Amino acid sequence: MKIILNYSSMIPIYTQIVEQIKSQISDGTIKANDALPSVRELSKDLKISALTVKKAYDELEALGLTATIHGKGSYVKEVNKDLVLEKSLKEIEQSFEEAINKARLIELTDDEIRNMFEMLME
Repeated sequence: MKIILNYSSMIPIYTQIVEQIKSQISDGTIKANDALPSVRELSKDLKISALTVKKAYDELEALGLTATIHGKGSYVKEVNKDLVLEKSLKEIEQSFEEAINKARLIELTDDEIRNMFEMLME
């Protein structure tokens, strides 16, 4: 499992871990029943707090993507890829709505918002 952290990002470290593991589950890099590295092992590899990794693993479990067996570790559950994709699309939609609402608060027009979005897509 490969995790690359961006320490200068505004995105919390645990969220970066969750998103990268979700992505690897979605694309099949990590498969059902695969064991995730232990909290201690991943925290040592990434040089971060074990509490941060634990928070990420708890989030993955809350999303229904993993299961933790006390004393044995965390394992990827059999997941419906369409469901994972749907959840991701919903998160993206919520982010777009938040950005649009912020833009409207400063009274940007719809055309200005579209132009900004198109510029960012390039």
